Amino acid sequence: MRLVDRIAQSRTPFIVACNATGTKTRLSGASDYAASVAACPIRYVLSDELTRLCTALAYSKGAQNLDCTDLLHVPAERLWVEWAHAPWQDELDRYGFPPGDQLGKCGRRGALLNASRDGRRGCVRMFWCVGDSELDVFASAMQATFDFDAPEDGGNSGMNDNVVRVTDDQVQGGGSLGTCFSFAFEKTWADYYNCCQLSADARHQIERHSLSTIALDIPVLLAFFLLLNTRTGLPQQRSQLGRLNRSRGRMGKAPLLDHIEVLAPFPAAEIFSRHDSPPSGRRRPRLHHVRGHLVRRSNELFWRAPHLRGHAGAGVLKTRTVTWAFSQS
Repeated sequence: MRLVDRIAQSRTPFIVACNATGTKTRLSGASDYAASVAACPIRYVLSDELTRLCTALAYSKGAQNLDCTDLLHVPAERLWVEWAHAPWQDELDRYGFPPGDQLGKCGRRGALLNASRDGRRGCVRMFWCVGDSELDVFASAMQATFDFDAPEDGGNSGMNDNVVRVTDDQVQGGGSLGTCFSFAFEKTWADYYNCCQLSADARHQIERHSLSTIALDIPVLLAFFLLLNTRTGLPQQRSQLGRLNRSRGRMGKAPLLDHIEVLAPFPAAEIFSRHDSPPSGRRRPRLHHVRGHLVRRSNELFWRAPHLRGHAGAGVLKTRTVTWAFSQS
């Protein structure tokens, strides 16, 4: 079942109990967003190939140095985006990120976004599932607030102790993520931790853990919106759930939510070929992997896909360059 359906059908509140006093506190969880995801006018579900592509765009060498925020906007005031955990984590592993929580191969991740009418400002809350029961669906303790029009030199102005920002030390100025995004605990979680009288070290550890459940997803979402905003867009197909929902209704089950399945803009077969290259007079280098990277020229993006370089026995690249064009604003 899709994560969006599991949240829409979730009814169990998220309650924590203090080991010392037994006091119970209700915190914001997946069940509190059941009505919100059910009311979303647009729900996107990414294919595994598109998930890999967006993660590669977000984290391949060179992509983090590119500032494309002027090309970005969220396509609706309320929006759901979902993808499978396995291809996302596999691609993160490729680029040197340590494995996160043990979500397994069946886990899924999703983002609920609320944006301004022009799609340039808003907030993001992340969700994920780790098993098959209702208790295995979670919401991030932190949420992200974004402003794509934030000034590069003023992104940290007015920041208080409860706001966390993420910067890239390899990028001058910390990158767009640090300028346009800030992270903070959702109100019920913030109140809960503020009442716990934590030490500075304990608070820092909790912030880092909570941040890890949302920060890595943000660049992937931005890559998806970037591709979605190109002139040609992305291949899409609407779900056909009428017959299945009629069958579920006869069994007393809740209907599944309509969604849009979004595919990669090109199949893998268009990029890679399995034929050997013609022999050359010089010594061939050892087979090695070259990371993908992104180059921007005006309103066009050029994506040099990840590829193998060297001995061609494992396959030859037909083309390494994919071009995406954007309408002039």
